Formats: sequence, structure tokens, C-alpha cells
Amino acid sequence: MRCPSCGHEEDRVVDSRATKENSAVRRRRECLECGQRFTTYEYIEHTPLMVVKKDGRREHYSREKIMNGLLRACEKRPVSRESLEKLVDEVEESIGRRVRDEVPTQEIGNEVMKLLANLDQVAYVRFASVYREFKDATQFFDELRRLIEKKE
Repeated sequence: MRCPSCGHEEDRVVDSRATKENSAVRRRRECLECGQRFTTYEYIEHTPLMVVKKDGRREHYSREKIMNGLLRACEKRPVSRESLEKLVDEVEESIGRRVRDEVPTQEIGNEVMKLLANLDQVAYVRFASVYREFKDATQFFDELRRLIEKKE
């Protein structure tokens, strides 16, 4: 494992435990060169899931892409990284129960938005505006209206 701070390739595991859902092992590591601590997650590797893009292209599923989108949507919001990791775990479990080899991006995005709306509404609207490619303020306003009506 390469240290994200200095690039050194030797570290020691400080703490190791299963996630709450027992779907991964969380390891806290310390670089032997610079002393920086960092966290890694170990997951079971399944048959690669293919994602079908809007234009029909296929690519390998990437947990990191979902996580990066969520991190951008949650910037300056009171949402912990741990709760985002849990959200992505839930998305993967939900899709894994229904899909075996291919899943449209729309299905993944809808699942993310459903869970994100319950976690943080501002982050939900940010994510939805990028995911649904809002063209103008009217589409943005319509999404806000749906969110408010759902809440009432």
C-alpha cells in the first residue's frame, strides 16, 4: 500500500475491523516513513459489474465515481464521509440484489438520489442538478418543488 502523503510503500496496520454491514474490512494504517495515518477498505471482488452509459457505451462500475460525485455534492455540508461510505454501500447492495452483470447509469443515479434525499436535501439538489443535467432555473425549481411536496 502506497502512502498517500509521501508515496512510501511500507506501512503498518494500526486498527482493523469489519464495517457495520460486514461487507468490508476497514484498516487504519500508519506510514513507516512519514508517520501519516490513512484508512483503506478491503472489499470482496465480485464479477465485474458493467455500467451502461446514456450513450450506450459500457464501462466497469466504479465506486470511486459515485463517491466523488457525493463528495462534491456534500461540500460544506454537515455530512460525514462515513455516512457517504454507508450510502454507497447501500446503493451497491440494492443494485447487487437486482442486477448480475449490467446496470444502466440511470438506475444507479436514481438509487443514489433516493438515499441522498434522506441524508441531506441540499446535497440531493446539488447532485440532482448535475446528474439530471438541468438546463435552466425552471428545472431546478421543479426539483425543489417535488422535494418540498414529498416532505409535506
